[in-house]
Amino acid sequence: MQTKIFPSILSGDFGAFRESVKTLETAGADGVHIDIMDGHFVPNLTFGAGVVEAIRKDTNLFFDVHTMIDHPKNYVEAFAKAGADSFTFHLEATNHPSELTKAIHDAGMKACVAVKPATGLSNLTELLSDVDMVLVMTVEPGFGGQSFMPDMMPKVRELAELRQKLNLNFDIEVDGGISDVTISEAAAAGANVFVAGSYVFKGEPARQIKNLRGKL
Repeated sequence: MQTKIFPSILSGDFGAFRESVKTLETAGADGVHIDIMDGHFVPNLTFGAGVVEAIRKDTNLFFDVHTMIDHPKNYVEAFAKAGADSFTFHLEATNHPSELTKAIHDAGMKACVAVKPATGLSNLTELLSDVDMVLVMTVEPGFGGQSFMPDMMPKVRELAELRQKLNLNFDIEVDGGISDVTISEAAAAGANVFVAGSYVFKGEPARQIKNLRGKL
């Protein structure tokens, strides 16, 4: 599977998102991870489709939209129109994941599903043939800058084994505490898409992204 690095603008400058995205493009990022939080599903509030639309005008980078919201199906069309390339919903946020996956595909986006640290994979197995990516949270969702949870790596390994056993081709993404130290552990477990926020923005993004690639 192709490896990809998607820096999270949650760790960028909220007053200069357009500039941050251009910086990431120049720095060699494969895409931008955009965290959408509603203050209900998770205890934080970020932004909506309007911000996605605003920064879409300045880049052709892949927009990996991660919704941490209640009733995600209500927002599929809005994010599609705003320019999202993928729409990630949380398995815990819907009782009809297959219907939601179809709606996302029908809107022209890649359909991705995320699971919180406490959520197992038993309710996800039947959905794997319908999704383009599975996001394993390696922190509790809601805030950037948290520490990587290594006890999530068995879940990543299980997903990688299921992908091979079922002859599927979905990406496995990890999000939370990814740095030049933890990225190797996540990759060894089977992840191929890496969300790094604090690590990328704490230094010069091009150098930080190069450091991450050097560990893969």
